[in-house]
Amino acid sequence: MATPATTETSNLISADRVEGTSVYGADGEKIGSIYGLMLNKLSGKVAYAVVSFGGFLGIGEKYHPLPWDVLKYDTSKDGYVVGLTRDQLENAPTYDRGDERRLYDRDYEARVHSHYGTAPYWL
Repeated sequence: MATPATTETSNLISADRVEGTSVYGADGEKIGSIYGLMLNKLSGKVAYAVVSFGGFLGIGEKYHPLPWDVLKYDTSKDGYVVGLTRDQLENAPTYDRGDERRLYDRDYEARVHSHYGTAPYWL
């Protein structure tokens, strides 16, 4: 049972309920799931949804920081949809388990936003 602090509304959802949610590509194929959310400490807005896919039991899994603006929630799928196919996502900036420090690199983040055609969250 949800507590008052994590009760879902028509427009709001607790971050712990977003993690694990499926992500689908433009072709309707499941391409992964949300591993975690990265929040901007100053604005309080979600900067990235880190999507994981590939690998087996966590081995070989890749992590894709997707700017939050590229994800759209689809109630019929009970998941998020991005305007990309699995092949397009495979060519996007990624990092491996243990390499999370890439998100400290502003050049890497700029490449992420450039790849998806979104304005950087820090502007």
